[in-house]
Amino acid sequence: MKKVKILVNSIEKVKDFVNTISKHDAEFDMVSGRYVIDAKSIMGIFSLDLSEPIDLVLHAEGEKADKILDDIKDYIV
Repeated sequence: MKKVKILVNSIEKVKDFVNTISKHDAEFDMVSGRYVIDAKSIMGIFSLDLSEPIDLVLHAEGEKADKILDDIKDYIV
């Protein structure tokens, strides 16, 4: 399990982010305060405050996690 902070503060960034992570066979959670949502859910993401960085929890290890982190590097704060 890896945890990083991401920023997706526009509609286009949210769509691109979800398309990017949906290509991977892994589980992703976004944590904002007491809310935890599936990061592959566009509607779920829009229920969060997107003006601030959000914690992304990636449920993968090793090379798989490294590949995913490389794919989402543009969103990592």
